[in-house]
Amino acid sequence: MSDDAGVVLLDALPRGAIAVIESVDFRTADDPVARRLVELGFVPGETVQMIAHGPFGADPLAVRLGGTRFALRRAEAARVRVERS
Repeated sequence: MSDDAGVVLLDALPRGAIAVIESVDFRTADDPVARRLVELGFVPGETVQMIAHGPFGADPLAVRLGGTRFALRRAEAARVRVERS
């Protein structure tokens, strides 16, 4: 994570929080999880909102990106770095 207090990982956003995507963590050049997130629209500059967390804070996390809702595993959401609005 960054030293900037406003930059967090998507899985750390509280319910209802809105943030702007900073980056997606590619662990390898052809990382299939990161590539899929980008294909779905998780790209820098896009606005994302945390809709809900799973029971007891577990999977899945519900997020809104544009007009679409996605259910992400916490590990997937932790690959997306965001800046809180």
